[in-house]
Amino acid sequence: MAAAAAAEDLAGRRGRGPEPGPGPGSPAAGRAGAEGSPGGGRRVFSPAGEFREFSRRQLRDMERLFRQYDAGKDGFIDLMELKLMMEKLGAPQTHLGLKNMIKEVDEDLDSKLSFREFLLIFRKAAAGELQEDSGLHALARLSEIDVSTEGVKGAKSFFEAKVQAIHDASRFEEEIKAEQEEKKKQAEELKQRKAAFKELQSTFKQ
Repeated sequence: MAAAAAAEDLAGRRGRGPEPGPGPGSPAAGRAGAEGSPGGGRRVFSPAGEFREFSRRQLRDMERLFRQYDAGKDGFIDLMELKLMMEKLGAPQTHLGLKNMIKEVDEDLDSKLSFREFLLIFRKAAAGELQEDSGLHALARLSEIDVSTEGVKGAKSFFEAKVQAIHDASRFEEEIKAEQEEKKKQAEELKQRKAAFKELQSTFKQ
């Protein structure tokens, strides 16, 4: 009976079609779409996770700037949008200059800037990897996004902490040294008292 029921269940499942996938309006479909945007079929990009050298405020400012010049609202800044951006920033570029700007950070070679590639400009600027006469350097400098503030603040905190640690260590060593000197002094005094007592004893014995 059990075998017959199992066979019947198997036959029933074979008769049914494949399990339905997420419909176009389902949350799962929405997540899949998010993973594919903006370039289609790409892994989920987390700016805060990948660009940890920048604060969330800096990342928000960069995203706001990117969206401002993404005139087509397709998640990319193409050659013409970059041209307009550089003109608005007061550093117009030649056609060849614009192509070279994109080429320097265009990892997927699609001749336009994704948001991730846009962030690479500021990463290179913060690391001092951009030539001062380059269009990307001008973009980073004129965008009014200070990519060095957090780093400088972090370095300042680091060195202040280091100086404090050295100071604390020195103070601790001084305290140990003073304590050792005090013990040494007490031992010397005890030795002198014992010597004086022995001398007094020998005087009485005479």
